[in-house]
Amino acid sequence: MKLKSILYTTLIASLITGCAQKPKEKEATAPVSASTNILGISYPVVNPDLSVTVRVNAPDADSVKLDLMKKYPMTKNADGIWEVTSDPQVPGFHYYFLEIDGCSVADPSSELFYGCGRMSSGIEIPEEGVDYYLPQHVPHGEIRTQMYYSDITQAWRKCLVYTPAGYDENNTQKYPVLYLQHGSGEDETGWSNQGKADNILDNLIAGQKAVPMLLVMDRGYATDPKEKETGQKGRFNFNTFERVVINELIPMIDKNYRTLPDREHRAIAGLSMGGFQAVSIGLAHLDKFAHIGGFSGGGRMNSNELNTAYNGVFADAEAFNQKVKTLYISLGTEEAARFKNVTEFHDALTQANINHIYYESPGTAHEWLTWRRSLHQFAGLIFK
Repeated sequence: MKLKSILYTTLIASLITGCAQKPKEKEATAPVSASTNILGISYPVVNPDLSVTVRVNAPDADSVKLDLMKKYPMTKNADGIWEVTSDPQVPGFHYYFLEIDGCSVADPSSELFYGCGRMSSGIEIPEEGVDYYLPQHVPHGEIRTQMYYSDITQAWRKCLVYTPAGYDENNTQKYPVLYLQHGSGEDETGWSNQGKADNILDNLIAGQKAVPMLLVMDRGYATDPKEKETGQKGRFNFNTFERVVINELIPMIDKNYRTLPDREHRAIAGLSMGGFQAVSIGLAHLDKFAHIGGFSGGGRMNSNELNTAYNGVFADAEAFNQKVKTLYISLGTEEAARFKNVTEFHDALTQANINHIYYESPGTAHEWLTWRRSLHQFAGLIFK
C-alpha cells in the first residue's frame, strides 16, 4: 500500500508540474475582452488584476446589478450605459447574471451556458501560464450527440460522447470508457462547454499522459413514471438514474461504440452532485467499474459509518484494494469547511487502510477550476 501511495503521489506531482510549469506568459497590462463574449462584443472585459468590468445598455432601467459571486450595484452614464467592475476573480469559468429592476436575466453580451438550473451567462478568467484545458496544436477528438430511448423513463435521452483523435481512422481499435457526470443545475453539456473536458483529454492523450479513451456525458436526472423517487438521502437519491446508467446507458454505448466492455476498462466520475452519483453507483456496481472519482462529491455519510456504508464494500480493506484500481476524491481548499463530509470520508478511508487518492485544489472553491484540475489528474491515472 505504501508503494502504491508513493507511485500515485509521484504521478499526480508530474501531472501538476506538467500544467503549472509552462513558460510564463507575458502578464496582461490592459483589459482583454472575455473569450466567452459573443462574436464582435467587447464587454465584459477581464482586467489585469482579474477583476471583471461589465457594461449593459438599459437606459430605461432604474436599477441594474451584476451578480458574479456577489451582487455589485452598477452605475448609469449619460448614454444609458450601466457599468461596474467586480472584485478580482479566481481563474476559470464562472456563471453570472444581470439583475435589471429586480429581474435576473442573462447578459446578452455573453454566450449562454446551462447552469444554476437555467440558461446563464458565463465568463472565462484566464489562468496565467496554464494551458492544459485550452485548445492546442495537437490531434483533436470529436464530441458526438447520441440519442437513445429509455424504457425505464419511457422517454428519449441524450448524451454526449467524446471520441479521441483517430477513432474513425482506425476502425479496429477498442477503447476504455469514462462516464463523467455534471453537477446539480447543469446538464450533459457542462463538462464540454464549461469544463473543457475535450481539450483536457486531447492534450493529455497527445502528451501520452492518458490512455486514449471514450468519454460519456449523460444528463444526470431520470424519472420513472411508474415510481416516485424515495430514499433516506432525499434529493441525493438517484435510484432511477442508476438503473438507466447500468441497464441502458452502458449497454447502448458498448453496442454503438468500439469499447473494451469489462470493468477494468470502465470508469465513472463526476462533480458535486455528479460526484455523489459516481461514487454511489460505482461502489454499488464494482462488477462494472474499477475506477471511481468524486470531485467535490462522494462520501455523504458519517465518518463512523465506513464499515457499513455502501453495503459494506469497505469492510474488507484488502479485498477492496485488490478489486478497485482507482478511487479518487478531490475538493477545493476554499470549500473544505462547507463539504467537510468529503474530508471526513478521506480521513475514514485512510484510517481503514483503503487505497485512494485525495487531492485539494489550491485556492479554489466549488467551481470549475477545481473540477478541471480534478479531471486532468483523474484521467491521467485511470486505465493504466
